[in-house]
Formats: sequence, C-alpha cells, structure tokens
Amino acid sequence: MKKYIFLVFSITIILAASFVLAQEGGEKMKLSSPEFKNNEFIPAKFSCLGADINPVLIIDSVPKGTKSLALIVDDPDAPMGTWVHWVLFNIPPIPKIEENNIPGEQSMNSFGREDYGGPCPPSGVHRYFFKLYALDTEFEPGQIKNKASLEEAMKSHILDSAELIGLFKK
Repeated sequence: MKKYIFLVFSITIILAASFVLAQEGGEKMKLSSPEFKNNEFIPAKFSCLGADINPVLIIDSVPKGTKSLALIVDDPDAPMGTWVHWVLFNIPPIPKIEENNIPGEQSMNSFGREDYGGPCPPSGVHRYFFKLYALDTEFEPGQIKNKASLEEAMKSHILDSAELIGLFKK
C-alpha cells in the first residue's frame, strides 16, 4: 500500500511539473552540439591539440523572461581540483553559440585568461561539463571576475539550466 501511495504521489508531482512548464510556455532548456553527443568525445579541433576554439553549441527552449545566458565549462577530473575552461556571461538569449565565437562577456578561467581554453588533460579521460544557465538579469561590467563570482551572482536569478558533457583524452 505504501509503495502504491508513493507511486501515485510521484506521478502527481511529475504531472504537476509538466503542467507548470506547459503553462509557462516551454519545455526544459536543452544544450547540445553537432560536434559531439552528450557523454561522447570532443573532437581534437576544440582542444589544446587542435585549434583550441569553442565548439558550436545549440540552445533549445530558452524560457520566457530570460534576459541573459551564462555558460561555465569546467573539468571536475583535473588532478588539482575542478579546472575552469570558460566563463561566459551576458549572452543574449540566442539559439546558438557559433564555433570560435564569443557572444557575451568572459571572465577569468583556470589558465589565467579571459577566453575559451579547450580540453587538455595531463592523462586519462576527463569529463568537460558545459553548463548553461538562463537568467532573469544581466551583470554590470566588472562585476564578474571568475566562475565563483558568477555562481554567487546567479544564485537568485536562474530560470532554468542545461548541461552537456564531453569527454577528452590526449
């Protein structure tokens, strides 16, 4: 009986969430790339072994009311802790980030630069998380210094998020 009640409750919650999304006029935001599928290998072109440029990113179902997007690309498998490859914010609500393109403002990554730094693991296969956020705000110039300050500034402004994971090995 308890399992049945839990199942009914779970289904009710799922249906309610679907109804709210439908009422708000959208689905959950999605992030993909024609260059690689989720949990598959990123082509070398987008790494330190290639042109070291960002891949094309496709953004679907940006929620209504989005004033800007933010993107964080990091590697949690780095030997010295999470390595930040790209911090991009104040991106207009666009459907695509083109290859080798910077549609917003950048802040400091773990390479000590304000740009995209492609995958470049010292050994083994690493995971690269492309985390996209739809925000109800934009940030003032100079407000965002790095990933930590962006995450802090976004806390109460996230409308939706999406994630794409790519793999890379030298």
